[in-house]
Amino acid sequence: MSAKLLDGASAGAAIRAELQSRVRALPRPPGLAVILAGDNAGSESYVRAKIKAAGELGLLSELIRLPAKLTTPDVLAHIADLNHRPEIDGILVQLPLPPQVDAAAALLAVDPAKDVDGFHPLNLGNLVSHRPGPLPCTPAGIMELLRRNEIAVEGREAVVVGRSDIVGKPLALLLLRAHATVTICHSRTPNLPEVCRRAELLFAAIGRPALLDERHIRPGAVVVDVGVNALTRREDVERYFPGDAKRLAEFERRGRTLIGDVDPRAAAALASAATPVPGGVGPLTVAMLMANTVAAAERRF
Repeated sequence: MSAKLLDGASAGAAIRAELQSRVRALPRPPGLAVILAGDNAGSESYVRAKIKAAGELGLLSELIRLPAKLTTPDVLAHIADLNHRPEIDGILVQLPLPPQVDAAAALLAVDPAKDVDGFHPLNLGNLVSHRPGPLPCTPAGIMELLRRNEIAVEGREAVVVGRSDIVGKPLALLLLRAHATVTICHSRTPNLPEVCRRAELLFAAIGRPALLDERHIRPGAVVVDVGVNALTRREDVERYFPGDAKRLAEFERRGRTLIGDVDPRAAAALASAATPVPGGVGPLTVAMLMANTVAAAERRF
């Protein structure tokens, strides 16, 4: 069996293309503000992708860079200002924040109507109770990827490995909304391979490189890998990507390459369809952020 590639880059590009007419129909471009604190390399990369996507779509984007030594009141003051600015429809607080900053307080301070990440407790409550509102971008993007690849969810057994408020829990809720039977696993789940092998739809979002292997994947399952982890040893690259000259060349050039939470060899051999890392879930997260920003502007008008 050779797994079908679930191409998140193509799906994300299609979503952004579909948003163009909605952007043109608005009285002014939707406005997105991104707060970036400190010098986290991963955050810098994510924010660049988001700002680039906003510019290509014709959105007004504003990047607010803050020093690593800022305080919680500093962040809250910037959020309060953005909450009151009429040209800003969406506010994104890039995580992680520096350790001395209360991230929960920052997310709570964002106006729920401008919460384009879908992290505010009010919006998470809307998700639980099936009320309209912005959805967390990564889970919403995963559901779009399944829909656009005509992968059925209703009536199927889904296993989500990971219980974060950002991915695992909201993804499980969206799968329930789509009438799947859902099991949530985590680091303390006994007999994890046995539970995962029940899954017709397997979602990995636990943040540990190649944790799920051939013991965890039911033959013919759909595997969606949310993990983004770095391999920094050549022997690991050769082990997980045997014969992949492109991966090895990337490692030689950058000193690292990315891998998800699923062993790519196992996914290729056993799954009916699987997402690559990179190029799978990541582009959809950015696309759904754009969709949430456009929808927030539409609601305001």
